[in-house]
Amino acid sequence: MTADTLLERITDYANRPDPYPLYAELREAGPVVRQADGSYLVGTYHEIAALLHDPRISADPRSRPASAGALYVEGAQLPFLRLDDPEHHRLRTLAMRPFGPPHSPGRVDAMRGQIADITRELLEALRDRRQIDIVDDFAYPLPVAVICRLLGVPREDEPLFRQWSDAIVAGADVKPGEDAAERNQAAQEARAEMGRYLLDLAEQRRTHPSDDMLSAFINEPDPALRLTDEELAETAVLLLIAGHETTVNLITNGVLTLLRRPDQLDRLRRDPGLLPGAVEELLRYEPPVHMRERIPLADIDIAGTTLPAAGSVVLALASGNRDPRRFHDPDRFDPARPDNRHLGFGSGVHLCYGAPLARIEAQTALGALLPLLGTATLVQDPPPYRQNAMLRGPRHLLLEIRQSA
Repeated sequence: MTADTLLERITDYANRPDPYPLYAELREAGPVVRQADGSYLVGTYHEIAALLHDPRISADPRSRPASAGALYVEGAQLPFLRLDDPEHHRLRTLAMRPFGPPHSPGRVDAMRGQIADITRELLEALRDRRQIDIVDDFAYPLPVAVICRLLGVPREDEPLFRQWSDAIVAGADVKPGEDAAERNQAAQEARAEMGRYLLDLAEQRRTHPSDDMLSAFINEPDPALRLTDEELAETAVLLLIAGHETTVNLITNGVLTLLRRPDQLDRLRRDPGLLPGAVEELLRYEPPVHMRERIPLADIDIAGTTLPAAGSVVLALASGNRDPRRFHDPDRFDPARPDNRHLGFGSGVHLCYGAPLARIEAQTALGALLPLLGTATLVQDPPPYRQNAMLRGPRHLLLEIRQSA
């Protein structure tokens, strides 16, 4: 196989259980590898970080002319995740006002008690089970419940979001050589339906506000700081999807990693104080987000290669996280790893908006699961994975639970 086929092989579902040997091949062939279709693949830490901080690199799909199968139709409102500054900065700042510092510094910390309560409820429902699916029974419902409460979505409506979210995430995947028109159409329809639902819910909060983010968005008193209806709908959709999709993978990948390494599981059970570091190491070692696509706004020279303007550049974040030029013994999982400045939440202006919340959720979830994992064995290893190569994680993770005598 030649380097030209690397991205195709990395995104091949057959390699989903373990793409890391291919990432090692990418780094050896790189740092920058040109693919047969003219796109570029970047797999080394320092080059990825440099590009994420380069203002000449665009996140906006409209930066590429005649982008075949683009997810966003002309004239549609894009989420700030897919916009460049200054518009990205404006919308991200407005979205941050009811979420975090400096305007709402206590919002995320105030969720700690609710996150712990939801975690206890979910685990209580599993207490007498001999087999559980970590994804369906725990890792999915926990962050969905948390983000719905944060936004103000009624609990009875939480199940609505799985089908919408699955379609939207599938539309954002990286799949070279595939005609993405059908899945992109499904993604657009799902995004529109979810947006209409959330905008209608926000309108209800205009006259009956409560302490949630939709109420804060719709009742912003300053017209200069108020989101338009289209911006509010798109921002709420983004927060709801981003607020749970990556956290599902983070928790599930964490459980799988610990069960594969009983010595480290025992270490965490003996010293739960290592949990914050363990979550950071999971974000490096088995990150929920593996790739991001970017578009150069001008020709950019990096590591001896010119990335052409308006081309496609795929940044393999998960490969950068295993780069031996940046991390000592990168294929070893070490909860006490020092200097762990990983790319698990990205970097630069698009650094993950919800990172503080995701950290709290993962620490709370894994901490509560530690006693259970001590009595658990994997039913299938490797487990079945989700189709998505960009947001990589098991679709199911079945565990057998040994009941105490």
